[in-house]
Amino acid sequence: MKTGESQNAEESRIPWHPAFFEAIQMELAEYRDALEFLFEHPLNTEPLRIDVLIIKKPKDLVINKNIAAIFRSVNIIEYKSPADYVSVDDFYKVYGYACLYASLNHIPVNDLSLSFVESRYPRDLLAHFRELRAFTVEEKGPGIYTVEGDIIPLQVIESRRLPVKENIWLKELDNRLEARELGLISRELGRLGKAVQVRAYLDALFRANPEMVREALTMSDTALTLEKVLGEAGLIAKWEARGEARGEARGEAKGEARAKLEVAKNFITMGFPPEKVAAATGFDIETIRSLENR
Repeated sequence: MKTGESQNAEESRIPWHPAFFEAIQMELAEYRDALEFLFEHPLNTEPLRIDVLIIKKPKDLVINKNIAAIFRSVNIIEYKSPADYVSVDDFYKVYGYACLYASLNHIPVNDLSLSFVESRYPRDLLAHFRELRAFTVEEKGPGIYTVEGDIIPLQVIESRRLPVKENIWLKELDNRLEARELGLISRELGRLGKAVQVRAYLDALFRANPEMVREALTMSDTALTLEKVLGEAGLIAKWEARGEARGEARGEAKGEARAKLEVAKNFITMGFPPEKVAAATGFDIETIRSLENR
């Protein structure tokens, strides 16, 4: 080994950080009683984690979605449950994660975007951006607030105000759903056939809105679809275990829905147009059309 290489190897083993810790204490010795010195202090008792990280595989990919207008190559998302909110402290925590991610992965920090998602209006956070950071905040669409003035593109999303036609999954991820909204989700999943892929999503919705699930199971135009979605997601047994009363309500609703379904079949056999059968029975037109092929 060359002399220079030997010296470099030896220096790499020198405990510089403990030495610095002692040196800085010596520098500030006269203030020692008023200061607390912590060596290699962990930021948290748990590993630092990003809620959701979305990375574009083709970096020039354009995503035509309202929630992704600010997206860059790497997109960090912080999500708060309906009972929580994004605080100013949360913002700086996640901003720190973004800077750390950029540093560790050797990518320009402006190749990142930051999104914060909560159910309620982010009043305090937006006020902080406007008043203390002198950022410009603009509502680009219902519930989507873009923040300009920082090197990293920022946005805050108020999920309850998102348009249901474009953002049904985020909008309905809530603990204040109505029975008709559960019916809407069930019909959409029935149409897509993807209930298994969103099992955790459905489980959260049903656990957060038990009374609305029970009500939806008594609605003739919703019960069968909801029953099917629960079955496909493997949640029937779990839901029934939540209470005998709910199981009874589901059974009663199922019987009522089947009776109406027989009426609808009879109308179809008699030659009534699907639109009139739907109006008479309360089923949606897609359900009626599916009966024509049975």
